[in-house]
Amino acid sequence: MINQVFLTLPVADLQRSVAFFKALGFAHNPQFSDDTAACMVINDTLSVMLGTHAKFREFTPKAVCDTSQAVEVLISLSCDSRERVDELVSKALAAGGTTYDKPEDFGFMYTHSFLDLDGHGWGLLHMSAQPAP
Repeated sequence: MINQVFLTLPVADLQRSVAFFKALGFAHNPQFSDDTAACMVINDTLSVMLGTHAKFREFTPKAVCDTSQAVEVLISLSCDSRERVDELVSKALAAGGTTYDKPEDFGFMYTHSFLDLDGHGWGLLHMSAQPAP
């Protein structure tokens, strides 16, 4: 059984990225942080490890993706309400993030998204019912 998930993302400016995710309301866990990486807690089971490019390269022999040219990752988070989806997107935009789409309402599901400071894609969704078969 999986108890926790730690996503690891490369970031160009660690302190700026920590400030961005704090602005979204995510907690900084100093126990798993240093000058090269920072742990941002989304909830009890999901955390994001932000690593400098040099730190990230310690985990993989591949180059860090240029997110201005290619998609590196899309992360989707389920929210407890439509308002929470809109709130997180607004906070991301106010903290320097961007978006490339508009909110979408599929009846059973409401979605919107943002790109963080390093171009990683974050999709937010609220499901109010099960989709029709």
